Amino acid sequence: MEANVCSVPMKVGFPLPEKVSRESWPGGTIVRVKETELGGKGIVVIAGPCAVESREQLFATARSVMAGGAKILRGGAFKPRSSPYNFQGLGEEGLKLLREVSSDTGLPVVTEVMDTRQIELVSQYADILQIGSRNMQNYPLLKEAGMSRKPVLLKRGMMATIEEYLLAAEYILNQGNDKVILCERGIRTFETSTRNTLDLSAVPMLKQLTHLPVIVDPSHGTGLRWMVPSMAKAAIAAGADGLIMEVHNDPEQALCDGQQSLSLDEFSLLMTELRKIAIAVDRMIL
Repeated sequence: MEANVCSVPMKVGFPLPEKVSRESWPGGTIVRVKETELGGKGIVVIAGPCAVESREQLFATARSVMAGGAKILRGGAFKPRSSPYNFQGLGEEGLKLLREVSSDTGLPVVTEVMDTRQIELVSQYADILQIGSRNMQNYPLLKEAGMSRKPVLLKRGMMATIEEYLLAAEYILNQGNDKVILCERGIRTFETSTRNTLDLSAVPMLKQLTHLPVIVDPSHGTGLRWMVPSMAKAAIAAGADGLIMEVHNDPEQALCDGQQSLSLDEFSLLMTELRKIAIAVDRMIL
């Protein structure tokens, strides 16, 4: 499958990092995760709970999102929380559950790694290493993730400019790992009606400047379950190569981010609607 091809980048107000620049790979990079390709004509949906809470919760959610069309399972085993008193995740037990459900469903797994000391452990269970917004400029972690050779899903920092974001990605590529997936997940602005301000203008900008796949997280981007479908559709229309969304079998009882998690039925309905949007922009949901 051919990658999406954009024209040579226009001039911007900062020097483009060499390895992430589209000029270094004009045809675009496709990141392959088992049988799934990110960065081609197909749009990849990543879905699952914010946090792994139990075997029953994870299996119910995973089987449902797979039936709805998700190609990759997300789920947090280690959770960076603003309050030290909030649920911090199940740790290695959560990783084991992710691997178990992956073996059962065939879905590859993406989960967050928060520290250089976790890279080796998480790499044993995960197919994609996620570096979250809070760690976008954790340069030792970026280097270690680059050396791991695992695909890396790099989320934009909540107050990061496009330049800072691309420089963070350059740290990973500079270690010889070009399997990087960029993720716009909203930035912090003066607006308080949503959790973050989802910067969908970053999608065409990143697609123009870099050869890396670009996906969008409408769950963290808004923090509001009812807004997720609209922003997911808009992300596809803007040219995103994929979506990562939080889905829970019982959002009202979720231990983490239930207010922004779709129910199983809501996810299934949204996938039907997303397929129509994809066709309208000459793409397809894989």
